[in-house]
Amino acid sequence: MQPQLSPFDGVLLVDKPPRLTSHDVVDRVRRHFGFKKVGHCGTLDPAATGLLILVIERGTKLQNHIMSDDKTYEGVMRLGVTTDSHDADGKILTEMPVPQLTPADIERVFAQFRGDLQQVPPMVSAIKHEGTPLYKLARKGQTVEREARLVHIYDLRALKVELPDVQLICTCTKGTYVRTLCHDIGTTLGCGAHLASLRRTRSGQFNVSDAKTLDELLKLARPQLQPLIIPILKLLRVSA
Repeated sequence: MQPQLSPFDGVLLVDKPPRLTSHDVVDRVRRHFGFKKVGHCGTLDPAATGLLILVIERGTKLQNHIMSDDKTYEGVMRLGVTTDSHDADGKILTEMPVPQLTPADIERVFAQFRGDLQQVPPMVSAIKHEGTPLYKLARKGQTVEREARLVHIYDLRALKVELPDVQLICTCTKGTYVRTLCHDIGTTLGCGAHLASLRRTRSGQFNVSDAKTLDELLKLARPQLQPLIIPILKLLRVSA
């Protein structure tokens, strides 16, 4: 006989603030509301903001399914500077003048990055090499060979060009590193680039416009949280 589902078995949408890891958000929600099991469906880097999908209690059984969904991001690519992490948190590696690129110039390069891509993950990432996360090796000054991974970029567009910054939107498969995408675009443009800021706006059927900020959630008592939980059965009906 299947155990009866609790009203808290499901999904909670959080608008992640900057400077916290995805695990920090999971831990704060779990401790504040007294849950036994909380997981997340796709890591956001500490500097990134936006949609973080939490799975609560028996909702954790849906984690792998939800994590496989495509994602949409908005961000700012800064030209002329490369870093070892491919984002603004890393150590600066090179600085170069930025040519007077037009939106048409940038679109021509963006077009080369739509579709299937073989992407080499950055050293500053949670991917493991012989059981050790790459970022731990990077902290020791070590660099190891990383296998390229197949990702797919469905949409990549410049929303605004104010050099050296390019505001962009990207829809891609899971496992895509937008910061590495920016680094590779900068290489193609010939001036280098890194990801200055990133916000996840969508993951599968979920949108950040339906999420609550972490501060808002942590002001609630457990009974007040219940209406914000998307129940397992509703999710299963939608995906059926």
